[in-house]
Amino acid sequence: MSKNLVIVESPAKAKTIKKYLGKDFEVLASYGHVRDLVPKEGAVDPDRNFHMHYQVIDRNEKHVESIARALKQADRLILATDPDREGEAISWHLYELLRERGLLDQKTTERVVFHEITQRAVREAIDHPRGLSNDLINAQQARRALDYLVGFNLSPLLWKKIKRGLSAGRVQSPALRMIVEREEEIERFVSREYWTLDALVAKDESPFTGRLQIYNGRKLEQFDINNEADADQARQTLLAAAQGRLRVAKVEKKQRRRNPAPPFTTSTLQQEAVRKLGFSASRAMRVAQQLYEGIDLGSGPTGLITYMRTDSFTLAHEAVEEIRGLIAQRYGRDKVPETPRQYKTKSKNAQEAHEAIRPTSALRLPEAVKAHLTVDQFKLYDLIWKRTVACQMIHATLDTVAADLEAGGPDHVFRATGSSVRDPGFMAVYREDQDDTPVENDERLLPELEEGESVTLHDVRADQHFTEPPPRYSEASLVKALEEHGIGRPSTYASIISTLMQREYAELVNRRFVPTDIGRIVNTFLTQHFTQYVDYDFTARLEDELDEISRGEKDWIPVMEGFWRRFHEQVKEKDASVSREEAVQAREIGTDPQSGRPVSVRMGRYGPFVQIGTKEDEEKPRFAGLRPGQKMDSITLEEALVLFQLPRELGETPEGEPVSVNIGRFGPYVKFGSRYASLKKEDDPYSIQLPRALELVAEKKEIDANRFIQVFEEAGIQVLNGRYGPYITDGSKNARIPKDEDPKALTLEQCRTLLAAAPEKKSRGTRKGGSKKKATTKTSSGDKAKAGKKAAAGKSQATGTAGAPRTGTRSRKATSNPH
Repeated sequence: MSKNLVIVESPAKAKTIKKYLGKDFEVLASYGHVRDLVPKEGAVDPDRNFHMHYQVIDRNEKHVESIARALKQADRLILATDPDREGEAISWHLYELLRERGLLDQKTTERVVFHEITQRAVREAIDHPRGLSNDLINAQQARRALDYLVGFNLSPLLWKKIKRGLSAGRVQSPALRMIVEREEEIERFVSREYWTLDALVAKDESPFTGRLQIYNGRKLEQFDINNEADADQARQTLLAAAQGRLRVAKVEKKQRRRNPAPPFTTSTLQQEAVRKLGFSASRAMRVAQQLYEGIDLGSGPTGLITYMRTDSFTLAHEAVEEIRGLIAQRYGRDKVPETPRQYKTKSKNAQEAHEAIRPTSALRLPEAVKAHLTVDQFKLYDLIWKRTVACQMIHATLDTVAADLEAGGPDHVFRATGSSVRDPGFMAVYREDQDDTPVENDERLLPELEEGESVTLHDVRADQHFTEPPPRYSEASLVKALEEHGIGRPSTYASIISTLMQREYAELVNRRFVPTDIGRIVNTFLTQHFTQYVDYDFTARLEDELDEISRGEKDWIPVMEGFWRRFHEQVKEKDASVSREEAVQAREIGTDPQSGRPVSVRMGRYGPFVQIGTKEDEEKPRFAGLRPGQKMDSITLEEALVLFQLPRELGETPEGEPVSVNIGRFGPYVKFGSRYASLKKEDDPYSIQLPRALELVAEKKEIDANRFIQVFEEAGIQVLNGRYGPYITDGSKNARIPKDEDPKALTLEQCRTLLAAAPEKKSRGTRKGGSKKKATTKTSSGDKAKAGKKAAAGKSQATGTAGAPRTGTRSRKATSNPH
């Protein structure tokens, strides 16, 4: 019997802590959250002070039961979940579940927190317990309630007005707005031409260059020389004035200091992991979690870094002293500043996590633990170790030189610059790269120059340039922008990005975010009709209010009231006043030359499509889905009309069956006779020819020949090869074939007898805690052949009429999304 039961969040952490605490402690994992809001409308009741209805999360119910059984054998419950709001909420939820079951009577319950999983930190936390923090719990409840109310009210409105399956989140929506606004800025951007002129110079056979700064007696601005003719004229003028020599008019020598970057916070760790290691934000956090929870270094698991969800720059005094000692020993005493460096955070709520992300021991060198780490773990640990050590080192000292070079006098002046590293300081360990800018070259040496001397001018080079639009957001720059606007908090950045990708609101192209058509439409709808709720300042102020709740400075109920009433009224008003035609942003792009009817592009339930005609016409409209890569905002009439070329008749099979190609709900396919074969990824339905189509037909026939053992077509009964062996089916029932029967020899009557004795197919029924799924309609053999192409649904619809039936559609429940 263990007198002490310790609860942490993950089994890896439990294993590490168990090693430190010994036999008098049982350590179990909650496996994250143990309960959440019931996934249906009414889980948060604004009319009852935002009372929240919770239920145990299905997948963690068994873990709660294990904790309950272990608690019966213990005298003391120690809640040791993570040291942030989320961790506090997990401890509280577990406490409430155990209290409701009457398991806490005559038990001591304590809350402990530690920011690193080391024996010292864990023991110290156990010796200094506290109670649960109502302020942190209320802040987390308010955040969860806000996210739920936004999700369960906005998402159904998006379904109704735009397309089913969409979602809107309190923090996700402003992030989407950032991506869309950057794309619109790029599209509006008008490039401008400009030219630069560089002198190609040498002294004592040491070449260097100088950029033209003064031309014809005035300082040169960026667009003063903006065409080839002017650039060529300037080049000739400068060469004539210089006569092969430039005079050194002025030499400036300075020393410049560069200070190290502060230790990592969650945000800066994600940014650097994206830039330097090529990680995604979620991958960085996943690996950091592993390093925090513990890695087996040969004598059991050891936590290698401190808690990785933090916005604090603080380092523990003991850690700083250890780092300074390491620097002196490894890099020299002259690399240690006189006093420890201290960094201040701009975050108002950084006390939630007491330290920056650092190694639990700087003496644990990356090379020493490399053999015990995965490739990703080593890369991230190495990055954290170097950044932490560098932040306590002396500044780097750079010598800079700037020389003004006159061409024939002071009316034409080039400037040459150079720099060299006098003392690398912290740069011997770590350099921070800024996103969207090249890494600074610290070694641009100039030869020794003296005022009054002349140097050889070999040529003047004129280079054409064009201004470029601002870059699209990368994961690193998006995280940085979210942080700068005060949107989200350290634990939410990775999930915000994941949600945008999962909802297909944005996609990564060359590691940059590009909004999709549906992402643009959702953003436009929200910014037009719910402007306040996707406003950056409003979202940031709401985050500040949640922080104030966590510090005990505000009550959470009034904050909820202030948000909810106005938001709820706005949802009802927009539901009544906004038409779907407005919401889906239908755009007329021209007239069909054959029918004279208007051609428009719009968003439908399966994705963007082109429409010929209107619903008011006597003849039903025709539809065609956009091809991959085509955008609603940019598709032209000519491109749209091509989409109506399907189905294409290609010819016949050798047996005389007609062959055609089309696009269905599950993607492009070849039809031969009454059967279907899916196109491969590399096949284009608009250009595929008969020979390639016949190859696909042959493949399909071979697959079917191996699948169909017997077909009793008149009875609708088939004997098929299945995943688990031969079986009989009539489409509604399946029957096993006895082992002593030969499937090829079965008669129709035997098949009917076996089918009659077979059990009815089980209906899907009602899922636990959810609604009943709608049954799908029976699919054709062609649909079955294309079932694997589900990803293409909506992006490539077949052309057809408004009344064309759809198969296999399902309704989805509204779900709230915290981001």
